Amino acid sequence: MNVQGGRELIAVRVVDCSTSIAGAYCAKMFADAGAEVILVEPVEGAPMRRWSHSGARPEGEDGALFRYMRHGQRSVVGTGQAITALLDDADVLITDATSEVDPETVRTSHPSLVVVSITAFGLHGPYAGRPASELTVQAEAGALAIRGRADRPPVQAGGQTTDWVSGAYAAAGALAALRGAQLTGVGELVDVSWAEVANNTCTLFTDTSDAVAGRPDLTGAPPMRTYETPSVEPTSDGWVGFNTNARQQFDDFLVLIERADLLGDPTWHAVQTRTAHWDEWNAIVRAWTTQHTTAEIVELAALMRIPVSPVSDAPALVANEHCQARGVFIDDPTGQFKMPRRPWTIDGEAAPPPTPAPPVGADTGDIAARAARVADAGTAGAATPGRPFDGLRVLDITAWWAGPAAGHVFAMLGADVVHVESTKRPDGIRMAGGAFFTRDRWWELSSFFLAANTNKRDLTLDLSQTAGRDLLLELIATADVVIENFTPRVLDSFGLGWDAIHAANPRTIMVRMPAFGLAGPWRDRPGFAQTMEQMTGLAWMTGFVDDQPRIQRGPCDPNGGMHAAFATMVALVRRERTGLGSMIETPMFEAAIAVAAEPVVEYTAYGHVIGRDGNRSARAVPQGVYECATSEDWLALSVLDDVQWAALVGELGSPTWAQDADLSTVAGRRARHDELDQHLGEWASTQDLGDVVARLVGAGIAAAPAVNPRRAHLNPQFAARGYFEVVDHPVAGPLEVPTLPFRFASVDRWVRTHAPTMGEHNAELLAEVGRTADDLATLTAAGVIGTAPAF
Repeated sequence: MNVQGGRELIAVRVVDCSTSIAGAYCAKMFADAGAEVILVEPVEGAPMRRWSHSGARPEGEDGALFRYMRHGQRSVVGTGQAITALLDDADVLITDATSEVDPETVRTSHPSLVVVSITAFGLHGPYAGRPASELTVQAEAGALAIRGRADRPPVQAGGQTTDWVSGAYAAAGALAALRGAQLTGVGELVDVSWAEVANNTCTLFTDTSDAVAGRPDLTGAPPMRTYETPSVEPTSDGWVGFNTNARQQFDDFLVLIERADLLGDPTWHAVQTRTAHWDEWNAIVRAWTTQHTTAEIVELAALMRIPVSPVSDAPALVANEHCQARGVFIDDPTGQFKMPRRPWTIDGEAAPPPTPAPPVGADTGDIAARAARVADAGTAGAATPGRPFDGLRVLDITAWWAGPAAGHVFAMLGADVVHVESTKRPDGIRMAGGAFFTRDRWWELSSFFLAANTNKRDLTLDLSQTAGRDLLLELIATADVVIENFTPRVLDSFGLGWDAIHAANPRTIMVRMPAFGLAGPWRDRPGFAQTMEQMTGLAWMTGFVDDQPRIQRGPCDPNGGMHAAFATMVALVRRERTGLGSMIETPMFEAAIAVAAEPVVEYTAYGHVIGRDGNRSARAVPQGVYECATSEDWLALSVLDDVQWAALVGELGSPTWAQDADLSTVAGRRARHDELDQHLGEWASTQDLGDVVARLVGAGIAAAPAVNPRRAHLNPQFAARGYFEVVDHPVAGPLEVPTLPFRFASVDRWVRTHAPTMGEHNAELLAEVGRTADDLATLTAAGVIGTAPAF
């Protein structure tokens, strides 16, 4: 069996009955790993075949985005019994709100099948089945109200980001469920909620932070929305993006802009105080940045190890030196456009060259029956339902969010995940607990750490000491997977690169998640989610037209985590075949580019540069965010088609201006969007938010309130699905914590244990490798282990 290039899923058959971006990207992730993916289409073909953002697709030609999504897949035209026949030989079924097949009915009729459902709000609950758009999903999830300036409406994260990332979550959940089916012979229903993805990836765990703060009264509280600073800043020839998550990075930034005199000034230390002095701070920063080119600033900041990137549109990204050096963009098989390559490798093997996307129905009647499906090898009772990774040990040597997000998937799905940090270098995301600096053990109060590390154990080891390194190698001898997300020089400097890991345990899989990869001119640069957004075009697509590019604040971290988790599961399949571990490289920036693919595809195929457009969309007209009668009550509204427009006109009371025949078409409404915004803004200003959302949704129109992310757990849909679970933490107390943005039918509750305190499991973990109480005392005295930061 030829499985070169990481095509380990060659024995897997996926039937895709979806039409959404999320469904297509889920299918693409399987196809990129070698699975046979069969797209079920109507006779006229999937709607995405006729899509281009600019409308520049030549008539009769499949759109470039469709081709990017569907390379190497098969196409069948069919309904009813034809789909059932396909499912008899399938391992995975992908559905969405447009699918003819009902996922729960299929799960009953095909109990060994993994059924994936991707919908706006999930299959059950009071909001199930509501019409929705990227904008209204972000609004309902609390992911809209968090972003923007207080003197303007909140603004969406552009580029359909949470739609794409929903596909990554769906793929990770589906492949995990397929492992469970392989073990037990029993399939699973993976119920993905787009809104939960938006909450999980774009609200910065604000609800959990609010719980840590004791749920203060929000009466009279200022708007939640803010921007980070320093972030996207003007230069003499464009825009540059910074990120200063760590205090040292901020101090170095002050030196960079030649304002070392501000190092001791507490006015500027915290983002909250910088935001409070917004105009003064911006004047300080931009007095320097506007006197230098983007390239000059990037070079200087990189030398100082400040996370930095040009703020790129599609042409700049394609020309980026690091992307070119790494060969990130490859040719479509027709040679008509560029597209991102698969964002991970196993053992350095490049993915096979893509083959063309199929014509409509090219494989109808030509899908052969299979001798066996993946689940046929399973044994009832071989694994706990919903916990396909029972018995797997993962050493999570990661920090911040992207790496922990990868480990978290395995922890939630049954693995023993050990988070490794040190007292000298704690996980940096713990420092977000500094917002509660006056409280005891404040480093245990970071909402990020509390949410992204449930079900894990924690061990502190000082890897700069021989004793710490030796202990880690002993633990690696017991581990199936080791995940790390530092710049390449960090573990290499400790002598803990792939060769050392492989020597300690030949069966261990090592997952490396450096921001910019293991090779290329940017390999040693630090980078965070903000850096990825600035580099990949996501910031370029976010913000108002008359404003500057704005970062999306979050999704690239968990997105990187989901791609790493998926690649790790593929490597586990390889290990079953070879008996040996592998080294996975999954750079965060390539995972971000993969879900920001449309601008590059659109630009190289049609010459169109996708830019920011505020709260508007090429997929809904009109679309916007409008303030209702009560100040700061924001209505998110999307009209997805002509039928919804007619319904909206009825809800408006059929005013004369809305009767114009030009407005009955998408093109007519788009041409007059400014005028429509004016009318809709005036109308919304007379409406009660709750009442108008109920009426619009009842009329079949995509609408939602911009939910305050501090209280997202009160969302009736999230409550009905159990998305937030109450966890009792020994320092923070009882907290509402978000879980995975998908449900398994076999799981009632995801969280088994609270996020660990620092070094909470030192004794039990080191006892597992033979250390006594006396040994622990010696290690503690030497600073090799501990339970509090050493500062």
